[in-house]
Amino acid sequence: MTKKLNKIEKLIEELCPEGVGFKELVEIADILNGYSFKSGKYTKEGIRVIRISDVQKGKMSSKDLKFYPIELASEIKKYLLKENDLVMSLTGNVGRVAMLSKFDLPAGLNQRVACIRAKRNLVLTRYLFHFFDQNSFENLAMSNATGGGQKNMSTTWLAKLKIPIPPLPVQKEIVKILDSFTELEAELEAELEARKKQYEYYRDELLTFGDEVVRKSLDEVCFSINAGGDLPKNYLKGQKNPTDEFPYPIYSNGTDDSALYGYTNSYKVNKEAITISARGTIGYHTIRLPKFTPIVRLITLIPNNKLITTKFLNYILDITEIGHSGGSIPQLTVPNVKKIKIPVPPIKTQEKIVAILDKFDALVNDISIGLPAELKARRQQYEYYREKLLTFKPLNNNY
Repeated sequence: MTKKLNKIEKLIEELCPEGVGFKELVEIADILNGYSFKSGKYTKEGIRVIRISDVQKGKMSSKDLKFYPIELASEIKKYLLKENDLVMSLTGNVGRVAMLSKFDLPAGLNQRVACIRAKRNLVLTRYLFHFFDQNSFENLAMSNATGGGQKNMSTTWLAKLKIPIPPLPVQKEIVKILDSFTELEAELEAELEARKKQYEYYRDELLTFGDEVVRKSLDEVCFSINAGGDLPKNYLKGQKNPTDEFPYPIYSNGTDDSALYGYTNSYKVNKEAITISARGTIGYHTIRLPKFTPIVRLITLIPNNKLITTKFLNYILDITEIGHSGGSIPQLTVPNVKKIKIPVPPIKTQEKIVAILDKFDALVNDISIGLPAELKARRQQYEYYREKLLTFKPLNNNY
């Protein structure tokens, strides 16, 4: 790495010893705004519609893809994208950038997403990608966006943004170094994804039981199942020493209406529990440690640990279909959750399964060990060198 850095320093000393010129983005790239695609015309295949949700941090998402009829290509000709185009989010988490590959095409640019098409005689697309992928740029974009909860960035502001543009040979060397980090990161991500699939396979195998294991409803294996803010009042008052048979605590500081929404110094649940989201990402569940207050959008399950361990219940919910009520706003209800049936093997069997799955889970999710830790280290290394390599002395203080 030292030799590569020395090479760049020599190139800078040779080609731009007085400093690097800064140019407005509009001088070195064409900036395109998107088209208002009609969602009613979306199809299962055709022209991929590049939406805000498709543009993640430094990469294109492959989830929930939307397509437009290929026969309407002439209608949106102006908005069709090319290989190596940069796309950037203009609403929400503004300033996120990704680069299109040939596998993303054909593709059309949706509204509130910008396309940045480099003028290659002046700047390398990949150089621009690394520049815009910096955390400092995202922070700058957010600070210059308008709006309250929903931020909006203007392409007018983006067009005037000044960017350091060293000579092309310098850009090429910078890109070569930074790409070596992103390529390694991509390899680690692919390996981690393979490990996750392996984990899911063994998890499903371990949690699949035959008729020899009894099925019980969640209502049968839990002390209680309640929506946030609806824990029984008679359990919330006067209980100074919660037990397994009667696990609900008193409010630590008395009743507090704001506690329903999570703004409180007191707590309602003084028992290890599992919460399930009832709206939004329906069915998302996690283990909660004692002394917490669930918000109204969460359903709280307090398991009877004489019948089922908290961790085993959390794992079994991973492979359990959790339905929701109909209506214009899908939501999970307490009666629905109470009826869900799960296999309940003996406690010793549960503990053995949990021990195996905990090890697998740590290997694919614990950022302090294994691949997650290595991936985190490579990302930090990339960010360090990216900032170092993209910082230049301005030519004649023209920044």
